Amino acid sequence: MTVKALIASFTQQEDLNFLLTNRIPRAALTRFMGWFSKIENPLVRDFSIALWKLFSDLDLSEARKTHFKSLHDCFTRELKPGLRPFDPDPAVVASPSDGIVGAHGKIADTELFQVKGAPYSLLDLLGDSALVDQHRNGSFVTLRLTSSMYHRFHAPYDAHIERVTLIHGDVWNVNPIALKRVERLFCKNERAVIRTHLSTGEAVTLVPVAAILVASIRLHFLDIVLNAQTKGPVNFPCDVNVAKGEELGWFEHGSTIIILAPGDFNFCDGIAEGSRIRAGQALLRRK
Repeated sequence: MTVKALIASFTQQEDLNFLLTNRIPRAALTRFMGWFSKIENPLVRDFSIALWKLFSDLDLSEARKTHFKSLHDCFTRELKPGLRPFDPDPAVVASPSDGIVGAHGKIADTELFQVKGAPYSLLDLLGDSALVDQHRNGSFVTLRLTSSMYHRFHAPYDAHIERVTLIHGDVWNVNPIALKRVERLFCKNERAVIRTHLSTGEAVTLVPVAAILVASIRLHFLDIVLNAQTKGPVNFPCDVNVAKGEELGWFEHGSTIIILAPGDFNFCDGIAEGSRIRAGQALLRRK
């Protein structure tokens, strides 16, 4: 057995995994990672990336550049041009990011779920009753980004962004083990609610959810980094039109994006829990 396989076997034990990734000072460790990852020292950078490869399936062959200034620079890497083409069909909502498909399905009035048997409400997630009404009986899908994945996310359709709301919270791990053990986890973690409308008027909302080691969420159209240190107003009015495939921002170290769509959209072929999807692939299609 290789060292990587031995580590994987060790960390896949549920009790141990939950202990190592949650029963620790989550917020302090996340702030430390945000600082440490930006150290531009070749020894620190090379050791960190080598350790990262040991614990994951990190593949940098798609990266636009081969030399990184820091661990952070590697985490938020761009890809070579043309590697994530977006489905051009205007009836399709494409995946905004690389990810693993998690819980998905129809919203039962205002209730959705993080795993089977673990429901949560739209109001707890979004904190806005008017927005909840727009997604009542709609569809939802959860995309989980692992640490080794491409961390940038894009506009899944041509849309108008009207508001971003930052909701401060915790930084629980968002892996399947934690989702089974922590009730309403997505409603407890720090997250951004990105409100958009399609050109046809329907509301589609993106909810990037932070997690342990995710120091911040960067949004280009606001020219701001949202994190626990964000002070002052947490509602950011916008008046921004984005084209399908346009880069919206990035996570620092991976996490989850929840997509909320109207009820007149169905899931595309191949969308199943546990399947991998890439940014640009068809996710939802208008009936």
